[in-house]
Amino acid sequence: MRDHSPEQGQAPDPGIAGLLSQVVSGVGRLVQGELRLARAEAADSLRQMTSGLAKLAGAAVIALVGLNVLAGAAVGALAHAGLGPVWAALVVGLVLMLAALGLAAAGRAGLRLRGRRPGRLFRGLRRDAGALHAGLTMEEKRHV
Repeated sequence: MRDHSPEQGQAPDPGIAGLLSQVVSGVGRLVQGELRLARAEAADSLRQMTSGLAKLAGAAVIALVGLNVLAGAAVGALAHAGLGPVWAALVVGLVLMLAALGLAAAGRAGLRLRGRRPGRLFRGLRRDAGALHAGLTMEEKRHV
């Protein structure tokens, strides 16, 4: 039989200072993780916003090209069909502007941020702080 002294093969009890050090280290890792998550969400929102802006630019280009190319042909066709040139131009212009508004609305919808708000980060941090506080409070009661 061997004599097992605390120095042989057993780790010393870390004590309160060691436990507090682990808690502080854990909180630091938790905060860093929350910040990385917020950064990733912001990058995703930026990608969505860029896509929405590209759609709006495309809508503007299509609206201009549509007005330029089709307006003349449509006005000519309506005037040839018996509608006066002024009324033909008005009808064609209104139809093309409605199409442009539809594309602009689709682009604007892409700019909306769905569920990505800074408040989500702060709610997560508050929840984590509450859990940490509850854990420390229970730990103090257990040792008393």
